[in-house]
Amino acid sequence: MTMCSTASAPRLATSAPAWTTAQVAELFSMPFNDLLFRAQQVHREHFDPNAIQRSTLLSIKTGGCSEDCGYCSQAKRYSTGLESQALMPLDEVLEKAKLAKANGSSRFCMGAAWRGPKDRDLEPVLEMVKEVKALGLETCVTLGMLREGQAEKLKDAGLDFYNHNIDTAAEFYAEVITTHSQEDRFDTIASVRDAGINVCSGGIVGMGESRRARAALIGQLASMEPPPQSVPINNLVRVEGTPMAELPPIDPFEFVRTIACARITMPKSYVRLSAGRQEMSDELQALCFMAGANSIFYGDKLLTTGNPDVERDVALFARLGLKSV
Repeated sequence: MTMCSTASAPRLATSAPAWTTAQVAELFSMPFNDLLFRAQQVHREHFDPNAIQRSTLLSIKTGGCSEDCGYCSQAKRYSTGLESQALMPLDEVLEKAKLAKANGSSRFCMGAAWRGPKDRDLEPVLEMVKEVKALGLETCVTLGMLREGQAEKLKDAGLDFYNHNIDTAAEFYAEVITTHSQEDRFDTIASVRDAGINVCSGGIVGMGESRRARAALIGQLASMEPPPQSVPINNLVRVEGTPMAELPPIDPFEFVRTIACARITMPKSYVRLSAGRQEMSDELQALCFMAGANSIFYGDKLLTTGNPDVERDVALFARLGLKSV
């Protein structure tokens, strides 16, 4: 399988990486308090330290995906007990979007379990984007790998963000996914950026990768030109039936270190606490906010896995003196 390095995607990275793996690894190795202090200093230079952007993610087409991503409950080759569902009708999507806005979300993300959409699949999604945008919400979709011309159609529909995670370091990618390459993902990100759509791209930690691989992941993201506007950092949700179901959880402090390194290397990006937040204590989330996370997925479900409920988040924001943006 063809692997991608930061140098192999010239539309996304400088010829010399802005952050090398070795440089990010040095950040990871700092004393914990020093690392958080540096991350908080960087964060305060660019953001209100007490403001958190809230997004809601809705699965508009669930299950039946042909890919073999080792973490994913929606891959049809794994027996996860997930019931596949066809594309959600427009009126139901709009009902969910209105509820998300009423609950304080400023961005509404729609995800479909496809390798990539056919043109006939894309047409109803374009209408969803237009109608959600008309509600006054920022729009985001994650649809897999895009074909030529599809990014431009999404832009014309009013799409603000396209999510396409690079998942993990190039050196570890084949341990996670074999049905496509990381270079395929970079190609879609390049198409999205060329169309004038903001990029949302991050990764997953806790998949058995080394600290060096986590450093390489952050370095790849930070060396995009420019870095993604939104950077989701996912903590692996171990789903029964997937190849990664029995992996041990990542050390919580290592997860916080990953957030801090993302903040330092991508100072102007929103760094989002994404999958795995349901398993995090309030104290761990507070450490992540201290480390520079300033965005969360908000609501009761994250595609097909649980997410902290609205009431818990409202209470946590009140305890920490946080406000929504």
